[in-house]
Amino acid sequence: MEYGIAQNSVISIRIAPSHKSELTSQILFGEDFQVLETKDDWLYIKTSYDNYEGWINNKASFVKIPEIFLKKLSDTEPFIVNTPIAKIYETTRKSNHFIPGGSVLPFFDRSTKSFQLYNSEYVLDEDLDDNKPNREFLTKIASSYTNCPYLWGGKTPFGIDCSGFTQIIYRIAGINLPRDSSDQIHLGNTVSFINEAKPGDLAFFDNEEGEITHVGIILKEQTIIHASGKVRHDIIDHQGIFNKEKDQYTHRLRLIKNIIDY
Repeated sequence: MEYGIAQNSVISIRIAPSHKSELTSQILFGEDFQVLETKDDWLYIKTSYDNYEGWINNKASFVKIPEIFLKKLSDTEPFIVNTPIAKIYETTRKSNHFIPGGSVLPFFDRSTKSFQLYNSEYVLDEDLDDNKPNREFLTKIASSYTNCPYLWGGKTPFGIDCSGFTQIIYRIAGINLPRDSSDQIHLGNTVSFINEAKPGDLAFFDNEEGEITHVGIILKEQTIIHASGKVRHDIIDHQGIFNKEKDQYTHRLRLIKNIIDY
């Protein structure tokens, strides 16, 4: 069995082995994965973090790692970048890199801000606060992504979709979510009424067929932050999301889940 760890700031995961194929998700810097199949210049992989499967191009920048290194990674608490963008310096090749929030810094040493990605040494060129699994920290991080552009399958501030946004924000706060909103909805406890929702709760929305198609994070005063066209703030009530600019409801509320206190 082969394993890899991302050395690029982001690696595209596609639904089929082609650059023309739909982008379904992304692997961020420092995230590891298992190779399940190879086909020409493509690898069918499964991510260790959320068990997401898809195709990546084998020319993407990643490092093949032995299983023993993977076990060391899994036995170590990961350090997660908690700003939209962070700068790191690779001492091995003397070069700077910019990586997105949610990236993993393996074997991070807080005293020196150094870490190791298999055979390469890095230093974090940022001062980051500790990640905290509480509502205040989570909503603060969520708001820092305001106005980031929408990208189907994206998970970075350069392009992010609704469930990628909630997954990354929760991960930064130390809470693991599945990749897709249709899976995220099965976690936590249901909040019965909108006026009982707390900042940091997840709101889910469905279509006419009852399928979960959207998710966002509740903020104060019955507002929501979500990725729709861009990461934006809107009003939410018992009907759904109301967009003042369009003067209409854009998403129909299905239910609200409390995952933080679950």
